[in-house]
Amino acid sequence: MKLPTLFLCLGLLAGCASSLPALKTVDKVDINRFMGAWYVIACIPTFIETDSYNGVENYTLDPDGTINTVFTFRKGGFDGPLKRYNPRGFIVDTVNNSTWDMQFIWPFKAEYLITHLNEDYSQTVIGRNKRDYVWIMARTPQIPDSDYQSLVSGLDAQGYDVAKLRRTPHKWPEADGRER
Repeated sequence: MKLPTLFLCLGLLAGCASSLPALKTVDKVDINRFMGAWYVIACIPTFIETDSYNGVENYTLDPDGTINTVFTFRKGGFDGPLKRYNPRGFIVDTVNNSTWDMQFIWPFKAEYLITHLNEDYSQTVIGRNKRDYVWIMARTPQIPDSDYQSLVSGLDAQGYDVAKLRRTPHKWPEADGRER
């Protein structure tokens, strides 16, 4: 009798999570302009990035239309070991280019929604309809606090638990802000 009750509770919880409206993605992404380095300013982290420093996501459009992704960060501190992950991005909405799937392990793909993108492509927000993870990223390792607060307010209005946001510490030894 306890097992059916557990399944009922899990079903109700799943229903609650899906009761949020779908996130709105940006109207259009110039995919070539979007490519390149993006510094992770803050995120509701996945298990691999809970203790990340100097997080950078770098995108390259491959000839087959997929996105070669390189995510690097230092684990545990600025002098911690360098970690590197290479998920592959798949553009799902090829009209707007704002809805992707990201694949870390075949055959599983995770939703990747570009929900905010500055006109000058200097700041972006990547979200998921589940509101379980989100990434605020920029072309520079820091952004003005007013910009950050505005992006956080937008996430709060979309139903994210912004108390779970973790600002990614950045300290770069080189002038261009990228490790060699």
